[in-house]
Amino acid sequence: MSYEHELQVLNPATEEVIATVPAAGAEDVDSAVVRAAKAQSGWAALAPGERARLLRRFAVAVDEHLEELAQLEVREAGHTIGNARWEAGNVRDLLDYAAGGVERLTGRQIPVAGGLDVTILEPLGVVAVIAPWNFPMPIAAWGTAPALAAGNAVILKPAETTPLTALRLAELALEAGLPEGLFQVLPGVGSVAGNALVEHPGVAKIVFTGSTPVGKQVLAKGSALLKPVTLELGGKSPNIVFADADIEAAAAATPMSFLDNSGQDCCARTRILVQRSAYDRFLELLAPAVESVLVGDPADEKTAMGPLISKAQLERVRSYVTDDLKGICGTAPEGPGFWFPPTVLTGIEPHARVAVEEVFGPVAVVLPFDDEADAIRLANATEYGLSGSIWTRDVGRALRVSQAVRAGNLSVNSHASVRYWTPFGGYKQSGLGRELGPDALTAFTETKNVFISTEGPAQ
Repeated sequence: MSYEHELQVLNPATEEVIATVPAAGAEDVDSAVVRAAKAQSGWAALAPGERARLLRRFAVAVDEHLEELAQLEVREAGHTIGNARWEAGNVRDLLDYAAGGVERLTGRQIPVAGGLDVTILEPLGVVAVIAPWNFPMPIAAWGTAPALAAGNAVILKPAETTPLTALRLAELALEAGLPEGLFQVLPGVGSVAGNALVEHPGVAKIVFTGSTPVGKQVLAKGSALLKPVTLELGGKSPNIVFADADIEAAAAATPMSFLDNSGQDCCARTRILVQRSAYDRFLELLAPAVESVLVGDPADEKTAMGPLISKAQLERVRSYVTDDLKGICGTAPEGPGFWFPPTVLTGIEPHARVAVEEVFGPVAVVLPFDDEADAIRLANATEYGLSGSIWTRDVGRALRVSQAVRAGNLSVNSHASVRYWTPFGGYKQSGLGRELGPDALTAFTETKNVFISTEGPAQ
């Protein structure tokens, strides 16, 4: 490839340049699609067991380089080392899980008169995965692993700020024996390389994770070519705490529900809804829990929260927390790096900008509610619908509220949102389609119906 531009990769904890990476242009995308299409035809022709074996070898290669990948994630994304190790392990586990589905990707036999009717699940061809900077490794694997398992080729465009782990994963795929050209990584600017992938007629499907405004652009451009698009977009998730809940447990679990990954998580529970009768007690318990969160060097094993990804993101977060707002505030390092302290705002109106827009930083608001109906009303008073938590000891209430909240992923007495073996996706402005889970592979296939007549030709 002949790249014309370069991307600088910064360590967000120090602001130091740690790498310079060539940026792909439209011609590079075109060449990559040609190579991918050639590789895909051979890959799809392999026996399912052979494809599964190679994907498992890829998983083993990731596992053998887990610490290397984790350290790379710490440096390029500012993730804490504990989180980064989990993320690399998630890539490994998802490859293993997807490999297990290769030989189970079966069609159906449908009863018909006069013959046999069967369905066949065929790969789409070349799939483009456009991954974000907040979880560079796992979310890249969410699209890549099942797409490869279903017999497709994948072109992955990582975010401009976090291309290093993606490039290393592509090297490991080749070392594991995956065919040349089958899994390619094209670092580049979204408006150039990303746009070229979305509009390329040789790309059969787009998997995009990012902001809702950009996701809408991707959908519009993909639909012009009748191209299937999966979108995982923004969120403004509620954390609903009823008075009958274990208030101590709910308060203790709340900080990392919106501070994990420095709040740069579309599942972050940034709207904390607390029943009025438990409101004061909850805040009394929440304050020390937030203030005790250790913010600092992400490579330090004791660190709970690292920096934001960039100066631009830091300025965006700062714009939401004005001097007139009050609440609970933790501490963050001063000096180089994109640091912002854990922040919980109180006395906020439900319609305030910080209460309705996705901040994508370590900032949450606490809003009181009166009863179950009021909690549901507040929870649904957002254009997003990705995730959320419900804290209560009442099983009936847990079920009622789970059914009433318009979100794709809910947890009761927990903040867990993502497991690679369960479906993930959002309602409303949070996206389209579902990723992960037992049906992940079928999302990367076309269903072909074949009727075979058992009746002889007319005499």
